[in-house]
Amino acid sequence: MILLLNFSHPLTTDQIQQVEALSGQPVEIMDIPVHFDNNQPFLPQLEALMTRLSLSPAEWQSRPILVNPPSLNFITALLLAELHGRMGYFPPVLRLRPVPDALPPRYEVAEILNLNAVRERARAARYPSNGEAG
Repeated sequence: MILLLNFSHPLTTDQIQQVEALSGQPVEIMDIPVHFDNNQPFLPQLEALMTRLSLSPAEWQSRPILVNPPSLNFITALLLAELHGRMGYFPPVLRLRPVPDALPPRYEVAEILNLNAVRERARAARYPSNGEAG
């Protein structure tokens, strides 16, 4: 079972089914509402946010985790750096997209982005064939 850390709006039943179909696994959802005060430094707010996640160091490193990131890019950047530090790799993230012509507006799960695979491809491009390690 994959743990979906949802730092965004609540997911609908359809979206959860889409995630399960794309991941090939049942999903356990942990909703973590995010609201940062733009007038305060973000790092202490990230630290407070992370205290709300009750995963042990072993769970961070061994449990399959998927992330639905917050919509504000600065928070997402900080969060991904924090998660990489705890997990040892970049977690996969959901990409949602608007459903065309839907009234009221709705979103569907477009894909699961494998950030760690992107990182590994970038590292291979940095050291194309000379065997250097980074």
